[in-house]
Amino acid sequence: MKRWPVVLLALVAVGIGVGFAILKKPAPPKPQALTALFTADVRGRLVPCGCFTGQMGGLTRVATLFGKGTAAEELRVDVGDAISGGADFQRIEYRYVQEAFAKMGFAALNVGWREAGLSAAQLREIKAHGPVPMVSANLLDAATGVPLFDTHKIVQRGAWRIALVGVLEPHGLGDALGDGLAVEEMNVALGKLLPKLRGQADFIVLLAFADEAAMAALARQFYELDVILGGKVRQPSQKLVTENRSLILATTNESRAVGTLNLRLLAPGKVEAVRGEVVLVSDRIRQDGEILALAEAYRTEVRKTKLAIDDPAKLAEDMVPGVKATATYAGTQSCAACHPKAMAAWQGSGHGRAFHTLVARQADADPNCIACHTVGFGTASGYRREFGATKLVDVGCESCHGPGSGHVEQRRAGGEVTAKFRALGAGDCRKCHHGEFSRPFDYDKFWPVVAHGKEAAAKGK
Repeated sequence: MKRWPVVLLALVAVGIGVGFAILKKPAPPKPQALTALFTADVRGRLVPCGCFTGQMGGLTRVATLFGKGTAAEELRVDVGDAISGGADFQRIEYRYVQEAFAKMGFAALNVGWREAGLSAAQLREIKAHGPVPMVSANLLDAATGVPLFDTHKIVQRGAWRIALVGVLEPHGLGDALGDGLAVEEMNVALGKLLPKLRGQADFIVLLAFADEAAMAALARQFYELDVILGGKVRQPSQKLVTENRSLILATTNESRAVGTLNLRLLAPGKVEAVRGEVVLVSDRIRQDGEILALAEAYRTEVRKTKLAIDDPAKLAEDMVPGVKATATYAGTQSCAACHPKAMAAWQGSGHGRAFHTLVARQADADPNCIACHTVGFGTASGYRREFGATKLVDVGCESCHGPGSGHVEQRRAGGEVTAKFRALGAGDCRKCHHGEFSRPFDYDKFWPVVAHGKEAAAKGK
């Protein structure tokens, strides 16, 4: 009987201990450093173009710049426009771009305007097989009004939960929006989503394919947004911006600039900025071997694949019905007999070796490159990939002057030549000599290298 008081006291002690354990709150997670690394406006740039030395950019260099990293200390995302366009070869290329993102450890890819230019069916296919989750809170299936992708993705970094939410600016997209898609206003989509994220995430990072003014407006309207990473901007951010409670940083420029944001996660909804900047992807950065292999695999696949641009009948579909082309491409050699001086100037220029530069890089079947290295590629009578190096290659006479069959036929017939060519100027050169595809273009310096003009017709011609 004497044991009962002892047992009773023990039970009371255990009960009190359990009660205190229930009442005692768990210790909050300790502050943690986190680095957000992000890209935007990659536009299919697995590798830099390669037309000249000194070119910046390419995911091959971004991978080296970012390094292997540690998942608990880094957050890697893309803000949108990673695809270069909607053509079949560009969709093939995008698969390899996504694989590159996966190898680099990206947590999520936002939908930009270029991705939204694909059809709903094409995007569902990408969603089903993509190696990295895509997010968009306001890109909808037009038939159902339901978001086509997950509105957000929650990732764990150390002890903290981070929600990655994606949106794209609808204004200005217009007819470029793909079939079967609709876009909801960003603030409407966020107004419905953000209250649902309370309790699910400690921090919210918005991937906003939107301009500076739109991002600032969202920051003022939604206090829940801790960080906004942007992409549809005129130029990369010059500095980290604080608007309301949000830290805003943006990048662009076809993989030649990336964003890096060093943070300290202090408490739920409380973030401290250590440093935010945009870093240029210099040509001095070594290209990563794994991403180079993906670029080579893309070019191998696209070489073996029958593309829409290979079919002259499909290329002719864009022509005005009932209107017949007055001339077709005759080839540079058709001009040689009557224009020997111009021919000599051409043969001594880089234009006369333009296709060889593609062959040397195994890019001679890549539609991204061919247009500026051949004659009339992408038109019904122009260069086709099946020609290889046999005809209509290099930057020939007709690359600048246009189809010349009518002019050639009249010259050979010996009668009056009424088929004339319009005068050319610097703007014609800039069709290919622009951006990363050229040195800084100066017509007065470039023209003397290829200078030619009218010359008397050779005898008998």
